[in-house]
Amino acid sequence: MSATNEFLWAIIGLLLTVFSTFVQAFVVGLPWNWEQQGVESIPLGVTFQVGAVLLTGCVGGKNAGVLSQIAYVFLGLFGLPVFAQGGSLNYWQEPSFGYLLGFIPGAWLCGFMAFRTRRRLECLAWSAVCGLLIIHLCGLVYLIGLSFLNPTTVSPKSLPELIMNYSANPLPSQLAITCAVAVAAFILRQLLFY
Repeated sequence: MSATNEFLWAIIGLLLTVFSTFVQAFVVGLPWNWEQQGVESIPLGVTFQVGAVLLTGCVGGKNAGVLSQIAYVFLGLFGLPVFAQGGSLNYWQEPSFGYLLGFIPGAWLCGFMAFRTRRRLECLAWSAVCGLLIIHLCGLVYLIGLSFLNPTTVSPKSLPELIMNYSANPLPSQLAITCAVAVAAFILRQLLFY
């Protein structure tokens, strides 16, 4: 992929990540129920933010994924309200900040794996799942580190609850989003001929 395409996908990835931070993810109810209940949307309890990160890696590649997420973290740290709870230099004290930092290696790994082999749906799905796991691993390491370095922000007693809130509970919904990301990336890469 050319440097121009990577730069373009980095900008697209940054915009997708910023806007998807505030868009709740949902699935549509089963089609055989549409006649009785109409088309209903079922909220997943998470936003499309992780999906935007992984889609950027799967379609734009590792460099575009990393550049978009570095830009996203810098915009939030320097005061733009792009994070879920605003943005400032003090945001590093938020328990969720490790997950935001995990977007950078997660997008890189997803992009690296997505372009290692020929374009196949299962390869794209696997690269998205690996990217998601890296995001959660970084978030968990950050949470544990924050509980030791800054126990006033994250006390060791609150650590299990925070792990449930930030990793265990959203993971099934985020896995559903990775399936959608794999399908969308597969279609986009076919349309773009790469």
